[in-house]
Amino acid sequence: MIDQIDVVNVASIKSASLIPGKALTVVTGETGVGKTALINAIKILIGEKADKDVVRSGESELCVTGRLYQSDKSADESDLYDEDGFLIVQRKISSDGRSRVTVNGSMATVGELASCVAPSIDLCGQHEHQNLMKVSNHARLLNEWAKDNLGSLKEAYTEAFLGAKAAKESLDLLISETQNRQEALADAQYVIKRIGEVNPQPGEYETLLEQLRIAQSSEALLQIAHDTHDALVRDGGINDLLAKATYAWQRSSTHDENLDKTMRVVLDASVVLEDAAQDIERYCHGMDFDEAWIEEAQNRIAAMQGLMRIYGPRPEDVFGHLERAREKVAMINDADEHLEIAAKTLDLAETTLEKAARAYASAQEKFAPLFADAVSNNMSRLEMGSASLVCEVQLQARGQWNQNNPCHVEFMFKPASGMDALSLAKIASGGEVSRVMLAIKAVLGAADNVETLIFDEIDAGVGGSAAHAIASLLSDLAKTHQVIVVTHLAQIAAYADTHYVASKSSSSLPETTFSSVEGQSRVEEIARMLSGKVTEASLAHARELLFVG
Repeated sequence: MIDQIDVVNVASIKSASLIPGKALTVVTGETGVGKTALINAIKILIGEKADKDVVRSGESELCVTGRLYQSDKSADESDLYDEDGFLIVQRKISSDGRSRVTVNGSMATVGELASCVAPSIDLCGQHEHQNLMKVSNHARLLNEWAKDNLGSLKEAYTEAFLGAKAAKESLDLLISETQNRQEALADAQYVIKRIGEVNPQPGEYETLLEQLRIAQSSEALLQIAHDTHDALVRDGGINDLLAKATYAWQRSSTHDENLDKTMRVVLDASVVLEDAAQDIERYCHGMDFDEAWIEEAQNRIAAMQGLMRIYGPRPEDVFGHLERAREKVAMINDADEHLEIAAKTLDLAETTLEKAARAYASAQEKFAPLFADAVSNNMSRLEMGSASLVCEVQLQARGQWNQNNPCHVEFMFKPASGMDALSLAKIASGGEVSRVMLAIKAVLGAADNVETLIFDEIDAGVGGSAAHAIASLLSDLAKTHQVIVVTHLAQIAAYADTHYVASKSSSSLPETTFSSVEGQSRVEEIARMLSGKVTEASLAHARELLFVG
């Protein structure tokens, strides 16, 4: 609910603050003093589109700041509120139309502002019944009123609807994948055949490249190996020289520890070189690459490179294509079985959905007239004669079902008992719309998720006993909501828990201000509303109204 609202440079308001009460707050004042500017400020605060022309003349920007208080109804938004239960939002609009928004001091978008503020505030002006006048909201209002009876059925329907949707999407995907399955099968089989003709093995390409490189260098490598082997093992070669040196050292009877260390290194080297000579000899015997093998290796490498040009660029890409082709062949071959399973799954899901839809529709049809009767009773309280509300519920064709409801739910208005019911959205009288809306709000009571109800011009064309009836119903509604009413009716003002009076200065650039009135000041304001001026008679009447209220 709104704890405080500060308005700067909005139309005729230069600077004003309001602290609405938790129950019924009224704003009164003579016609033309600028009460509409307050409504415009609230529209700005809840994220509605704002015209730059609403910026006060001569000022560079307007600013509306709201401090909202969290009650139990807004518990689902608790992460937005501080530890004391408050949320502070601010919106500035410059004279060139630019808008800036902050939520708890952090920059935000107008959309984010609307998402965190608008759901808890319902602005119910004569031409702004945004929730009630949209037929798409009627089912939601019925569900909110009968949520204890419809809630579980709605959840079951929504779950079944999503299940059927998923089953349909799975079947459609299979159908699309198998519509051209013969062509797809031929393509996959060609890939398998084309790669199979070469039949590459993992790692084969890299191994052949290395072996071919060695084979093509075999003559030079053999020459190096032979020369090295000869240097090691020929008479007088390295091995002979090392053997003589170590033999002389081993036979010597005179030793030096430092020389001994070095000679052991020479001995170890002679052993290592003997082993190396044997390895070189084996290497030479293994270098048996004939021209036929080289040609065969070149041809195989070329074949694998051909596959990589088509399915590569890497050998692993070729293997990936082969695996996917095999999977596609298997899938296509099993497609009929998969289609049959998917079709049966969809049939079962549709059967479940139909049962859930009929159960949900039946319950809505049962509670719709009860809801309409409750609203109509309140309409009677509001002295609307024999006018009544009709709540029509019609189970639609399957193709028109949506995730929230299989039914078309619409509020119809019957101006009199003997007249036909017409769509509520087509009612011509704004006063009738306002009173129907008030009757519905009163019936919903604590069932809806709206915290604050703001009524503007709900008293249009109303007077006498009807005014008392509206005042009484607003008072009842204020037991479950924060209610703010801009009114010209003294009967409504008399019921208020908090009363503000709007006034405008007579300067060249008038300023609208809002003052909280209590005691004698409030009596005088209600007296003015009753007769246009404060007299002993109007004061007496005002005191009588306040006593009754």
